[in-house]
Amino acid sequence: MPSLQRKIKFVTQQRTIPKDSGMEGFPMREWNVKIYVLDEAGNSKPATCFNKVTYNLHPSFENPNQTFHEPPFTCQNEGWGEFEMSIDIYTTEKAKQTIFHDLNFAANEYENVHTYTFKNPSQALQAILRETGPISEDKPRKAGDKSGSKKKSAYDFEKMGDALTKLDEDDLLHVIQMIHDHKTEDTYTKNDMEAGEFSVDLYTLSDSLAKMLWDFLVSCATGYALSDGRVSQAFDVTNMHIPCSKAEQKLV
Repeated sequence: MPSLQRKIKFVTQQRTIPKDSGMEGFPMREWNVKIYVLDEAGNSKPATCFNKVTYNLHPSFENPNQTFHEPPFTCQNEGWGEFEMSIDIYTTEKAKQTIFHDLNFAANEYENVHTYTFKNPSQALQAILRETGPISEDKPRKAGDKSGSKKKSAYDFEKMGDALTKLDEDDLLHVIQMIHDHKTEDTYTKNDMEAGEFSVDLYTLSDSLAKMLWDFLVSCATGYALSDGRVSQAFDVTNMHIPCSKAEQKLV
C-alpha cells in the first residue's frame, strides 16, 4: 500500500489568567492544543495512530520543543502572545509529517482540520487506521469470492479466534505472554489495563508466531477441532479481544 489519508483535528483552548504578563495591554493566558483523528462521520477519535508529537513553539519559551507520547498529545502552556508553531507528528521514530498551527486568542476555543498522509503504513498501523475508516485494500468482494485483502496464511484465523474464546484463564495468559514475547513491529496489539482486556489482530501475526499459536491451540483440550476443513466467516477476528478474566471472555 503506497499511502492513505486521514483527517486530523487540532482543538485549541485558551483563557486569561490572573498573572502579570509584563506587557501592558496583553493579559497572561493559559492555552492548550490537543490532537484527534476524525472518523468517516466526522467524530473525534483518539489519535492512537501516532506514537509521538513534538510542538515547536516560539523561541521565547523556556522549553520551545515539547514532545508528548500519549493521545491526545496535550500541549499546555502560559503566555501573552500569539504565534505560529510547527507540529511534528510521528507514526514511527523516523516517519513524520509537519503541520503548521496558528495559535491565536480570537476565540476561547477553536478547531482546525488538516489532512495527514500515511506513507506505506505497516500492517499494524493499517489495523489501527481501520478503526476510523476503510483503507484502500478494504474493497467489497463479490459473493462467493474467497479472496480479499487479509493476509493469506496456512492457518485458519477464524478457527484460531474461536478456539481462543474456549481457553481457560491460565492458557489465555500463556497466549498473551507468547504474543508479547514474539510479536514483530507489524503485529497490532493493544493492552487495555483499565478494561482488563488484551486485543490482537490475528491477521498481523508473523508466520512463525501464527504457527506457535496454532500448535499451542491444537495441544489444548479446547473441544474444538483445528484440523483441516474450511469454515464460513461467521465473525471478524481483525480485532480479537482476549479478556484477562475468565468471567469476561468474549470476542468482539
